[in-house]
Amino acid sequence: MNHTMNQNELQQLYSVMFTDYPDVVSIPQLCKMLGGISVKTAYKLIQNGQIPAFIIGRAYRIPKLGVVQFLNAPKNPFVKLS
Repeated sequence: MNHTMNQNELQQLYSVMFTDYPDVVSIPQLCKMLGGISVKTAYKLIQNGQIPAFIIGRAYRIPKLGVVQFLNAPKNPFVKLS
C-alpha cells in the first residue's frame, strides 16, 4: 500500500488525533503520544528527520501535525498493518 495523504485527509486526522495535546508538544508529550517510547528513541526520531522539530531555547518543540504525519507515513515501524 503506497498511499500519500492529501491535505484534506491530513486535516481530518489532525482534527481527531491527540485532541488532548497542544499544537506544539514537548519531548515527554511526544513519548506519551507514541505509546510510551523512551526519550532516547524520541530524540533519535527527531535527529533522523522522521519527526520534524525545532528548538526554542534549549528545548525541542514538535508540531503535532508532524507526529500525525509520522504515524501515517508508509513503512512506519511504529504502525503494524494487518
